[in-house]
Amino acid sequence: MINNGIINNKIIEVRDVHFYYGGFKALTDVTMDFEKNKVTALIGPSGCGKSTLLRLLNRMNDLIDGTRVEGRVLFEGENIYDPHVDPVEVRRRIGMVFQKPNPFPKSIFSNITYGPRLSGMTRRDELGALAEQSLRRAVLWDEVKDILSQSAMMLSGGQQQRLCIARALAMKPDILLMDEPTSALDPISTAKIEELIEDLKKTYTIIIVTHNMQQAARVSDYTGFFYIGKLIEYNATEKIFTKPDVKQTEDYITGRFG
Repeated sequence: MINNGIINNKIIEVRDVHFYYGGFKALTDVTMDFEKNKVTALIGPSGCGKSTLLRLLNRMNDLIDGTRVEGRVLFEGENIYDPHVDPVEVRRRIGMVFQKPNPFPKSIFSNITYGPRLSGMTRRDELGALAEQSLRRAVLWDEVKDILSQSAMMLSGGQQQRLCIARALAMKPDILLMDEPTSALDPISTAKIEELIEDLKKTYTIIIVTHNMQQAARVSDYTGFFYIGKLIEYNATEKIFTKPDVKQTEDYITGRFG
């Protein structure tokens, strides 16, 4: 299925990508594929380009002035950076969950239904069904079903992060990007999110940036190791963590640097 990062059942193909913040080159010649219904972890020291690559995959970097992309990012065969492609539609199909929980200062129900309403869904029964389905998928329904009209800001950090996952799922994406989704959470909440990731990959493709080596080993099928903007090694997670091909990968995973 995978050999040096070559994947057969691919949903995203990154080809010869270079990325710049103004004059600073953040990514250099990155080529990798992401497999459908699998979890891929991106690891490496701070500032190595992991989050930059993640945001490239749904054009979130477009929102930053002075950025520039060279190369191609193919989603189901189409280059998402072609001029005719609508970045809003890209972000609908490739959802994102951020490092810190960022619920809107609205009710729990409104958090889930905000995006679908903007997309034209107006019937209350449809919105209610979608909210329940999304919250169930995020394993949060039983905890909030009786307080849907209350502010999302009253939830715990772990609940807020699962709410943000539910909010992303309500847009019915194909891919879920997660940028260190548990780094601000306690161990119990982290375990819940990791269990959720395992369950969600039956339906979605998940790409996660994490600083936590153990987390990458636990939740991912494939792992890519980045260093100073370059993809050093990409392979099945078990191989990366037990018998990497590159000594630099081994040094990072064993804690010799980074």
